[in-house]
Amino acid sequence: MIPYRALPARRLEEGAGYCRPEGEGPVGPGSPALQAMTDLTRVRPVTIGPQAPVPQAHQRMLAAGVRLLLVVDARERLLGLVTAEDVLGERPLQVASRRRVPVDEVQVAEIMTPREALEVLDLETVRQARVGDVVATLRRLGRQHVVVVEAAPEGPRVRGLFSATQIGRQLGVPIHLGDMARTFAELEAALLPGRALGA
Repeated sequence: MIPYRALPARRLEEGAGYCRPEGEGPVGPGSPALQAMTDLTRVRPVTIGPQAPVPQAHQRMLAAGVRLLLVVDARERLLGLVTAEDVLGERPLQVASRRRVPVDEVQVAEIMTPREALEVLDLETVRQARVGDVVATLRRLGRQHVVVVEAAPEGPRVRGLFSATQIGRQLGVPIHLGDMARTFAELEAALLPGRALGA
């Protein structure tokens, strides 16, 4: 048996502060884009398998407090993404109707955005970008989320995610989920004072 030992402990001095993630602070449209990215080296992603039923995906989102799941195979390779909009929208009903099965038998693989349909950003590009640039990108793609990938010896891997909802929170803009046009209009209105993107 390995002998363990108690570590020395002491009382905390008056006036002690606390650490914050590097670069944390108020986020504005001109802030480095990395400040608005969910970095998967710091935050563990929430995943699900492709054969999972749609209600299970919804429950996993609720339990984790997220609106997007990475869909992965048994070897943890990325197969696609499934969002709250996918789960709660019309797609499960359409698939169930086409297959003539109950909605709770529809699988994640049938409603997700597959890997080959994902448009992604390279980490090196993101390092040079601002939050406003990310908002413009989300609007152009017409999506609530965009994936950031980095090069690795074994091949590209997902390094992070941008979320319109998260950026809205950081900019102090109310986000209207389910109304993408309004969401982006509000995000862009928050960018106007600095004209970060120079329309």
